[in-house]
Amino acid sequence: MKYLITGAAGFIGMYVAQRLLEAGHDVVGLDNLNDYYEPALKDWRLRQLQPHDRFHFVKQDLADRDGMAALFKAEQFQRVIHLAAQAGVRYSIQNPFAYADSNLVGFLAVLEGCRHNGVEHLVYASSSSVYGMNAKIPFAEDDRVDNPVSLYAATKKANELMAHAYAKLYRIPLTGLRFFTVYGPAGRPDMAPWLFTEAILNGQPIKVFNHGRMQRDFTYIDDIVEGVIRIQDVIPQGEIPCALFNIGNNEPIQLARFIEAIEAATGKTAEKVMLGMQSGDVERTFADTSRLEAAVGYKPQTQIEDGIRCFVDWYRAYRAGQPKQKAGAGSR
Repeated sequence: MKYLITGAAGFIGMYVAQRLLEAGHDVVGLDNLNDYYEPALKDWRLRQLQPHDRFHFVKQDLADRDGMAALFKAEQFQRVIHLAAQAGVRYSIQNPFAYADSNLVGFLAVLEGCRHNGVEHLVYASSSSVYGMNAKIPFAEDDRVDNPVSLYAATKKANELMAHAYAKLYRIPLTGLRFFTVYGPAGRPDMAPWLFTEAILNGQPIKVFNHGRMQRDFTYIDDIVEGVIRIQDVIPQGEIPCALFNIGNNEPIQLARFIEAIEAATGKTAEKVMLGMQSGDVERTFADTSRLEAAVGYKPQTQIEDGIRCFVDWYRAYRAGQPKQKAGAGSR
């Protein structure tokens, strides 16, 4: 089949594209290669995909309506996996219009492309941030999510509403995936695994927010990709062909255990600076993954110690100029 993967130079996008290419599919990878974080990492990810004969890269912004319409018309994709977005909770406080352009206008351009070109299934990235400060745990897909604590979360909730509307109006099969704190080799430099690893290896202090009273449902990249690959074959049916799934590890990790895993992997002890809660952040995330397991027979299962060890090994090699290409934590 022919796929469009948006955000192909992104963390999840690269690995999803890799899996599809290895399975013999044609993949068009789209990315605008912005400088939200170091472009060299995006270049590295693209280099992992470019040796594949069936891969074609398109540098384009999602908010370019005419360009997106022309791409969909020319390529006639069978399936679309939409992973591109302006990411980051805290950056949305500094640069809100970037989120409107990418996450709202850009998503609408993708929906319109699917609508006018007979795409059989659109899988798109939502986020665990839509749950906000929900007190009920674990977070389930049917919980109310109308109390976002960041603009980023609000745009992801808006994506889910837009998808539902298009599924109802035009019978486009759409599946949203609420990702829970994805980490692993080639992960984003603005995320805690990278920030903490870099600081610890360089002998610098790490900032521990909310005085360490944080819990995150850290989900290893292999588990995320497995979920995406399986769910894109489960095409929603019915009058409103629209579905939502959590993809998380179903195991909240205390920040102390997370830091200990990095200390063990690096062989160094962290110097900690205890700080208060950051604006737009939440204290705990915890995914109910029973719906995903029922749909595809799979549940994320990589332990934090295994995943962090793989990330630290990759990070060291990347900084030395010889990074590994595979993410495998050896837990499956």
